[in-house]
Amino acid sequence: METPNNEKFRDSISTVNKEGKRSWVFPKRPSGKFYNYRTYVSYFLLVILLCSPFVKINGNQFLLFNVLERKFNIFGFPFWPQDFHLLVVSMIIGVVFIILFTVVFGRIFCGWICPQTIFLEMVFRKIEYWIEGDRGKQIRLSKQPWNADKIKKRVLKWIIFFIISFLIANVFLAYLIGGDTVIEYITGSPFDNLNTLISLLIFTGVFYFIFAWFREQVCIIACPYGRLQGVLLDNKTINVAYDFVRGEKEKGRAKFKKNEDRAASGKGDCIDCMQCVHVCPTGIDIRNGTQLECVNCTACIDECDHMMEKVGLPTGLIRYASEDNIEKKAPFKFTARMKGYSAVLFILVGILIGMLFLRNDVEATVLRLPGQLYQHKDNGIISNVYTFKVINKTSEDIEDVSYKLLSHDGKIESVTHKDFTVPSRGLAEGTLFIEIHSSQMKKDKIELKIGVYSGDKLIETTKTNFLGPRSYR
Repeated sequence: METPNNEKFRDSISTVNKEGKRSWVFPKRPSGKFYNYRTYVSYFLLVILLCSPFVKINGNQFLLFNVLERKFNIFGFPFWPQDFHLLVVSMIIGVVFIILFTVVFGRIFCGWICPQTIFLEMVFRKIEYWIEGDRGKQIRLSKQPWNADKIKKRVLKWIIFFIISFLIANVFLAYLIGGDTVIEYITGSPFDNLNTLISLLIFTGVFYFIFAWFREQVCIIACPYGRLQGVLLDNKTINVAYDFVRGEKEKGRAKFKKNEDRAASGKGDCIDCMQCVHVCPTGIDIRNGTQLECVNCTACIDECDHMMEKVGLPTGLIRYASEDNIEKKAPFKFTARMKGYSAVLFILVGILIGMLFLRNDVEATVLRLPGQLYQHKDNGIISNVYTFKVINKTSEDIEDVSYKLLSHDGKIESVTHKDFTVPSRGLAEGTLFIEIHSSQMKKDKIELKIGVYSGDKLIETTKTNFLGPRSYR
């Protein structure tokens, strides 16, 4: 079935032309109230993004995602593999929060918070405007032959883009291996850490490719969030939207004529100036309605307001509004679906807070050595050999650590040392023997409760199994 003419824009994405080739987007330089707000938010987030791997709280990196060594820090709180359930709950909370935010405010996350948009619009495009000029100059530069002027501008832009991509790659690497490690590599010889240097250059190449060429196609093609919003948005979602009731009226949109009575003519307030299209960083026409390419960046709102002020018409033709608000003048209402997502989010946050309060700073495990049987000793003593591991999640060393039996009479002897120290954000492991008298063996396998002490202070308890002969049942 043939697509209606007013819906043909949905047959292809905005960055692909009729021949199926890349249609390069040259957005006009945005300006206005919302753009200023977005600039402040973006610079604030950029500072956080660039500084987080190098800021420490209680000796812990503010944000760290060291997958190789299985060390994670979130807001200065260290997480170990044993805390993986906390990370899972945190990620689920993040997903539910984004879903709730999308149901209420549409794809506002993409336009205001997403690092891809922030770096592209607030860093790389601003450099492009500085070197190549605004939309018209960029289009002319793209069409002109490769003369000295074009080579100079393009090479300068590419060099700066590469330098910034290299800096971003360093920050990205700091999130993975730690800020201190990256600084150590930077201050040392690059040839001492060739593997890291190669990884750094690969990351640089990826970021350069994204911001110099792939650009808005990350949001349109690669990112699944644009398609996810299709099943999350409804008529009550607040989006960057075109007021088609006011913009079209009875006779539709039309060019503005000086001194005409727009209200009496029956023409819509949209003067068909196309400025909302020219300023769009993904190249769409917002007047066609909600589209997956729209990242809610508000550039079209500012540009439309400028044009309305110039022709003496009320602003807000493009604004944050729901479809029900535009068509039925219905005010925003917190729907049952929004309440459901909010309840789930509230419950998950409560669970996470409870888990964090119950989480111990020290975690100990004592496990029987695989393949080893119990041993008979003099005077009815039975001995089992174990491996132990103590994890210190704090930023201070834990000294004078020892084990004591809490549930039974007996003794614990370490193979290597009696008392030991667990380093900060580290672990200690070794081998120990547990000995108890055969009279305490009511069956061939009993459960022991063991206390972990730092000096005379109990810092953790753990349990393990103890085996003995069946004859002592």
